[in-house]
Amino acid sequence: MKISLGDLKYVRRITEGYLRTIPAAPCKPDPRHWPDDALTLSWLGHATVLINFFGVWILTDPALLARVGVRVGPLTFGPKRLVAPALKARELPPLDVVLLTHAHMDHFDIGTLRRLRRDVTVVTASATADLLTPMRFRDVVEMGWGESRRFDTAHGGLSIEAFRVQHWGARMRRDVHRGFNGYVLERRGRRICIAGDTARTSFTAVGRKPTDVMVVPIGAYNPWIASHCTPEQAVEMANQARARFVVPVHHQTFRLSWEPMDEPIQRFTRALPAARIALSKVGETFVLPTSPPRDLPSGHPVETALVGR
Repeated sequence: MKISLGDLKYVRRITEGYLRTIPAAPCKPDPRHWPDDALTLSWLGHATVLINFFGVWILTDPALLARVGVRVGPLTFGPKRLVAPALKARELPPLDVVLLTHAHMDHFDIGTLRRLRRDVTVVTASATADLLTPMRFRDVVEMGWGESRRFDTAHGGLSIEAFRVQHWGARMRRDVHRGFNGYVLERRGRRICIAGDTARTSFTAVGRKPTDVMVVPIGAYNPWIASHCTPEQAVEMANQARARFVVPVHHQTFRLSWEPMDEPIQRFTRALPAARIALSKVGETFVLPTSPPRDLPSGHPVETALVGR
């Protein structure tokens, strides 16, 4: 593997501050009190979202340790958190599904996965299950683009569809065979879109039916615009998906790029009406309102659908 001077400067930047104190998350959710007759979620930091989908507990892209990256003995070489996770692994409720979008270390953190209970179904992208073999999870399911599956849990069924996004899946640069997914989750007539990591791409296919909540990345676009969207592009994709509410992730947690850490959320909040922003701070909790949204044509901005909600 060839390493350039630019690589060395980047590695130096993201590995700085090994002894730096990590401040607590601004908010702390309490999932013990989340009802099973609603769609409730909390952003735990970076791309990790805890969801109670009408009694089915889901965790996306778990990364809950101080650093993500390559582990060498007792040390991890990679970015250090700028804010602590809103919950630690031991504070999570019993999970039904762990949803992994791709094998990048900030989304597929082995250290965190080892701390999760094994009696859970792990849904992951194609050609990534081998990374999970040592952990002996009860059930590991790979999904490719366009594939749909129904999962039966103790609280009922959950349908998941995988779709293509504009990203890449290699964990160590050379393993380019690994997949990368976005997902649509459906249960009780409600839909959640987990965009994963993606550059600007079309979400009109997702928007063939209205989306209740869309989790979309908004950071790490400078200089990685080929694989990460800008906040304004995230809003455009949410409109294409006909998303009623939007959860911005992939910002404020790890320094992965050159834009100022507070720039993505500032640009995002300027680009989208506040009524559609589900949350913006690590640890905040969002409950989907029970009133149904008005239907709109695919790709149409949905601001007017929320007037008077």
